[in-house]
Amino acid sequence: MADQSNFQDAGTAGELEVQDKTTLLELFANEYKKFGCTLEFVTNKSQEGSQFCRGFGGIGGILRYQLDIRSFDELSDDGEVYEDSD
Repeated sequence: MADQSNFQDAGTAGELEVQDKTTLLELFANEYKKFGCTLEFVTNKSQEGSQFCRGFGGIGGILRYQLDIRSFDELSDDGEVYEDSD
C-alpha cells in the first residue's frame, strides 16, 4: 500500500484528491518530446542491458549537453594552462 502521507497536505493535514493515475513509464512516453529528449527502451535480455537495468533499478537516463571543455582550463597570468593532477 502507498505511503498515505503522500496524499495529505502537510499544512492543513487535509486529504488530497488524486486527479490522474499514470505510471511513470507512461508519463515519460507521453511527455519526453516536450523537453527535446529522445526515448530509448533498454531490454534486460543482453548482458549489457541486464547490467544497465540492475544498476539503475529499472529506470536510467543519460544526460547530454553541449559542453566546451576548454572553458574548464585555468589560465595563469602568462597564458600557461594548468592541468588537474587527478
